[in-house]
Amino acid sequence: MKTTIYDVAEKAGVSISTVSKVINHQSVGIKSKQKVLSAMEELNYKPSVLASALTGKRTSTIGFLLPDIANPLIAEMARRVEDRAHEYGFNVVICSTDLNTEKEARYVSLLRQKSVDGFILAAGFKNKEVVQELINDNVPVILLSDSQPYSSLTTVTVDNFLGGYELASHFIALGHSRIAVIAEDNSSSRERIRGYKQALQDSGLGVPDDLIAVSESTAESAQCVSASLLHSPNPPTAIICCNDVLAIAALLGARENHVSVPDELSISGFDNTLLSKSSDPPLTTVEVPVQQMCSQAVDLLIEEIEGKAVEKQKILVLPKLIIRKSTTYHR
Repeated sequence: MKTTIYDVAEKAGVSISTVSKVINHQSVGIKSKQKVLSAMEELNYKPSVLASALTGKRTSTIGFLLPDIANPLIAEMARRVEDRAHEYGFNVVICSTDLNTEKEARYVSLLRQKSVDGFILAAGFKNKEVVQELINDNVPVILLSDSQPYSSLTTVTVDNFLGGYELASHFIALGHSRIAVIAEDNSSSRERIRGYKQALQDSGLGVPDDLIAVSESTAESAQCVSASLLHSPNPPTAIICCNDVLAIAALLGARENHVSVPDELSISGFDNTLLSKSSDPPLTTVEVPVQQMCSQAVDLLIEEIEGKAVEKQKILVLPKLIIRKSTTYHR
């Protein structure tokens, strides 16, 4: 026979109301809570998420929508969010959207049917209609690693403008003036490009629009883009890539075209993933404080779910330039 909430209450020696409060993360005395948790474990009782949803109670579940879990930075975000959520007793449902607006809408609809308590939308969620619908319905939502200006949503992201500015300044200090950028079509890349342009202007250099290239989110696309830049009439001596995956592709593109890195071409990434440390040569990049960002995003979402958040915030965490062997002085 299936264990019920009544069995748990009897085993713990508490009321059914107390068991319900523990299940729904409501305030209960420490001793009573421990008795209930011990009884649930002993009886192998698992609360019905669906039953909680149907009664309008919390399901202790977060929907985490991200673009591509194959990206090392995104994979690390997924792990950090999951670990932090588990500290609060929350489960995380992770969905990869491939930055496809139809997938984004479908996953959000599905998760709302499952009555998740809130959403974390990561790294360039594109479907603005879906976001607005969540806002209109007062669903708790946090944007993670996203620079889109939703005044009615809390955002936790790295200062992409500063990261782009510091990378460009690094190359300028090394004597480079033909500095290219390989970027993706998302808000984070646009902010990094904005920082790159500002650094060039502050140094009295012109902004070479012919050296700003947009790539799809694949290594194959970035490799083709980098090869195209290298075959241009006046090729760059340095390339800033807006993430480490693009930078590895640029390294491969240089190698295929017999261009030595860093002697003939300096290349940098962004994110400081494992890829940047294990590449040949190791990549100069910008470190993104993933653990700090993910912990803050989960903390703030839980506050919203529990009705504690008062005002929306835009939290910018600071990047850190990491200099390795893929960049050197322009000769």
